[in-house]
Amino acid sequence: MPLDGPAALLAAARDRDPARPLLTHYDDATGERVELSATTLDNWVAKTANLLQDEFDIGPGSTVAVALPVHWQTAAVLLGVWSCGATVLDTAVEDEGGLGDADLVLAAQDRLEAVEEGLGDVDLLGLSLHPLGAGMAGYVGPARDFALEVRTAGDRFVPYGAPDPGAPGLLLGGLELTLGGLVEAAGELAGRLGIGPGDRVLVDEETATEAGPVAWLLAPLAAGASLVLCRHPALDALPARASTERVTATLGLRVDGVRQLGRPAGQG
Repeated sequence: MPLDGPAALLAAARDRDPARPLLTHYDDATGERVELSATTLDNWVAKTANLLQDEFDIGPGSTVAVALPVHWQTAAVLLGVWSCGATVLDTAVEDEGGLGDADLVLAAQDRLEAVEEGLGDVDLLGLSLHPLGAGMAGYVGPARDFALEVRTAGDRFVPYGAPDPGAPGLLLGGLELTLGGLVEAAGELAGRLGIGPGDRVLVDEETATEAGPVAWLLAPLAAGASLVLCRHPALDALPARASTERVTATLGLRVDGVRQLGRPAGQG
């Protein structure tokens, strides 16, 4: 069954080149580096979508709050929610207001205590964000452990109900976009920024958080580009990283000799 909305962007990337690095994630605070091909990310997305659909009845009409930082697992979660045809309520910034209106909340372990207050009967999944996919350590609250539960989910996802491109896809502050609107906005933004097929885009956590998932995740996918995400970036390490990762453009951070997206020619 074909998938409408952002999931189609990942499917297109997988079909173009399943083995090439699609998303590479660094965390300079921990020394973490994780590289996912289109096939590997697609597998994580399928497992996530199956977990959400089969265990939590997430589908068209559902709202899933995502209280996660910019991270490779966040990419899998967002695309998993959209694969189900559900709406993402994005709370990447520290704001837990309104989570009680969601059908399910996925939150980083370090935000669980704040999220749990006043959540009521809403289901809660916690993410350790461990680089090797390990579960949460030292947690004794009510949240179920995403890392442990997603392992047993199926590797192929078929939604019970076909996603409606006109259905709500993203709620982010005052921004509301449909599933189809997310794809359109991603394509438009990719063109405006100058992201092209084959680009390898480096983006830092602060820029990605401020810009939102259309910019840091969907626009590169729409353009046929790949992504290098950097959390807690060590600025002095970026020139060598850009060279090693064959970065062709940056979003936010400036690296000498690398094109800066959104800037006129000759200014970045």
